[in-house]
Amino acid sequence: MARPRTTSDEAIMRATGRAVTARGPAGLTLAAVAAEAGLSPAALVQRFGSKRGLLLAFAAWAAAGAGEVFRQARRRHDSPLAALHGALAELASGLRTPEEVANGLAFLQLDLTDPEFREHAADQARRVREEITGLLADAVAARLLAGDTDPVRLARAVQVAYNGALILWAVTGGEDLADALRSDIDQLLHPHRS
Repeated sequence: MARPRTTSDEAIMRATGRAVTARGPAGLTLAAVAAEAGLSPAALVQRFGSKRGLLLAFAAWAAAGAGEVFRQARRRHDSPLAALHGALAELASGLRTPEEVANGLAFLQLDLTDPEFREHAADQARRVREEITGLLADAVAARLLAGDTDPVRLARAVQVAYNGALILWAVTGGEDLADALRSDIDQLLHPHRS
């Protein structure tokens, strides 16, 4: 009879996310994730087979959960633009230092060079863009943005600005990351305001 799992896959994925943020994919070890999750490295091998298996499971989990941050932001905020700011701030909430952004970029390097990881990264990017598009369409319907605003095109610009703001913040430092994101996104949206 198999032993029951005492730590959920969700908890392991969250622990993996913290370990990737702290160490990057190259510096990540099964022992580090196991310690973060309160498991033994052998338990991770049994569940995921290898470090690569764990990282692929993490990439798939992150892609599948991309919309949840936006759904929660919609529940917390009455305005679609406030929900947009809230969701983007939440997506970046685990990043506190330039080194942590660099570790995220190291994972992006893995996404760009390995087809299996790239598939998950593309899925995550698509899901995030769809969520942003939906919020912008709601903002047009609520007359927070001009009626001739194209939510699809603007969503791409918001996604680009978000990713660029993360990198620029990591390079230049200064203000709080959530404040920097809000400022950059507000600047982008300003010409579209009703």
